[in-house]
Amino acid sequence: MVHNILNDAVHALEAAGSPSARLDAEVLLAFCLNCDRVEFLKNPEMTVAEDKLAEYRTLIFRRLQWEPVAYITGRKNFWTFTLEVNRDVLIPRPDTEIIVEEALDVSRKMDQAAIRILDIGTGSGAIALALAQEIPTARVTATDISPAALALARKNARSLNLDDRIDFLQGDLFEPVKGEFDIIVSNPPYIPDAEYAELPAGVKDYEPRMALWAGKNGLEFYERLICQASGYLRKNGWLLLEIGAKQENQVRGLMEETGSYEGIVMRRDYAGLPRVIKTRRR
Repeated sequence: MVHNILNDAVHALEAAGSPSARLDAEVLLAFCLNCDRVEFLKNPEMTVAEDKLAEYRTLIFRRLQWEPVAYITGRKNFWTFTLEVNRDVLIPRPDTEIIVEEALDVSRKMDQAAIRILDIGTGSGAIALALAQEIPTARVTATDISPAALALARKNARSLNLDDRIDFLQGDLFEPVKGEFDIIVSNPPYIPDAEYAELPAGVKDYEPRMALWAGKNGLEFYERLICQASGYLRKNGWLLLEIGAKQENQVRGLMEETGSYEGIVMRRDYAGLPRVIKTRRR
C-alpha cells in the first residue's frame, strides 16, 4: 500500500539526514506513478504495481546518494512554468524569481514595444523565458558559455513556444553579443573558494561547478560583467544582478567604481537576505 511504501521511504531518507524527507518521498512517488501527489495522499490504501515499486526504490536510492530531486525527475518549477533540467545546468531556485520581478518592474517604465533584454549565463533559460513570457513584445537574447546548457535552454524555449522570441548565443559573457539593450540581467557564478568547499553534497557533487564557483573571493564574474555591461546598455538602461548574501557592499563598490551607473538599489529575498542589486546606466 502507498501508506507503507511512503513511510519506508521517509524513514530511509530521514536516517540519511534529509531535511525534506517527506516531501522528497512524495514528489518522487508522484513522478514514478505519473500522477498528482493528492491522488495517493487521499487514498493511502492504494496499491502499487511491483514494477513501479522497483522503479520507486531506485529513485529513492538515488536520492539517498544526495542526487537532487530535480535531476532525478528531470524537471523543476520556476515562475509559472516547468523547466527541463539536467546536470548541465544549475537547478533554478525560487529566490531567482526576484530578479524576474525586478526586471518586470523596471520594464514597465519603458516602451515595451521596442524593449531589448539580455540574459548573461542563461543556464536552463529560466530568467530569459520568464521575461519573454511576461513581456510579449520584448526581444530577448540569452548567452551561455556551455553548449550543453544552451541546447537545454533552447529545448525549454520550444516547449513553451517562446523559441521565436529568444536568440540563444554561445560565448563568454558579452563575447557573442552585438548592439545595445534596455535591460541586462544575470545570475552569475558567485560562490568563493571557501564557501564552495562547504556546499552540501547535493549541490557540490551534482550541479555544474562552472555555474557556481567564482574564484577566491566570489567576485570574478561581477568584476568583468559590471565593467563590460555599460558598453551594451542604452542610456538609462538597467543592469540587474543576483548576488550572494554577503556580497552587497563589494558589488555595490564595483558599480560605483566604474562611474557608469547611478541609483544603485538592493532587493532582499523572502528570508531577508540581500539577493538582487540593480543600477541604471548614466
